[in-house]
Amino acid sequence: MKKGLGKGLNALFSIFDDEKDEINTNENDSNNINTINSVNNSFSDLDNSLNNSGVVEINIRNIEPNNNQPRKKFDANSLKELSESIKIHGVIQPIIVNKKPNNKYLIIAGERRFRASIIAGLQTIPAIVKEFTDKEVREVSLIENLQREDLNPIEAAKAIKELMDKYSFTQEVVAERIGKSRPLVANTLRLLSLCPEVISMIENNQISAGHGKCLVSVNDPNKQIEFAKYVVENKLNVRDLENLIKNDKLHDLVTKKKKEKLNQSIELKELKHRLARLFKTKVSINGDDNKGKILISYFNVDDLDRIIMFLDKFERM
Repeated sequence: MKKGLGKGLNALFSIFDDEKDEINTNENDSNNINTINSVNNSFSDLDNSLNNSGVVEINIRNIEPNNNQPRKKFDANSLKELSESIKIHGVIQPIIVNKKPNNKYLIIAGERRFRASIIAGLQTIPAIVKEFTDKEVREVSLIENLQREDLNPIEAAKAIKELMDKYSFTQEVVAERIGKSRPLVANTLRLLSLCPEVISMIENNQISAGHGKCLVSVNDPNKQIEFAKYVVENKLNVRDLENLIKNDKLHDLVTKKKKEKLNQSIELKELKHRLARLFKTKVSINGDDNKGKILISYFNVDDLDRIIMFLDKFERM
């Protein structure tokens, strides 16, 4: 391929050679929350003053996270945002704790507020003190998280299963306790039947619970993984995945893509990489040197605005 790409594209690249490095993607700060485990236990005792609502101010360093908390993942950016709000407005909703010996307290509900309060530099936090048995602590913690929808879909499914296994609850009882429909409870539980790799992809927000529920109908674990990876690579929505599974065309699509890639010239592959670097987004080329399609993807308004800006500049040349 010598002149097939044309002078226009070369010009398009050249006018942005100096600008393309100036457009940077924002990297999410990952805040270490290990301070929760290193707090000094010698902080002063509980402030005994009660207000009329039964809420007390408890020294944060006398509070311990619940190791059996059903919620395992806390987004660092979300915690930082909440901590900034707490600095301005304080903790609006008290956490719930269980009293332990030696003026220590175990969190039953509100660990996210607790973590954010530590980041905000608070010394005390409003709390409602309860006296529950270990069984009651676990049950209340599970139900509270499920009611507040604080769990990701897999955490929710595991919490529901634990309620059913430990306390012999039926799906109907769990649905009543958490205020959800029985079909929703049943569909959430079905996610646990997926293969571990697909479950991990849901936990990491690579695919949605909706995608996962579609994949439950695929009995072959290897096919589940293939479908899930294809969803991620091609940004498929749930309806797209439903149609793909229904028509069982995954093998044909993957084979076609591999064949197109093998048939593409070095120049065409390089063009794809140059366009991707230029527009700072995903670019696909389907076809060969003689005929094909160039697909420039955008995933948010900023992507679209950047593409439009580049094209505007190119048109004014």
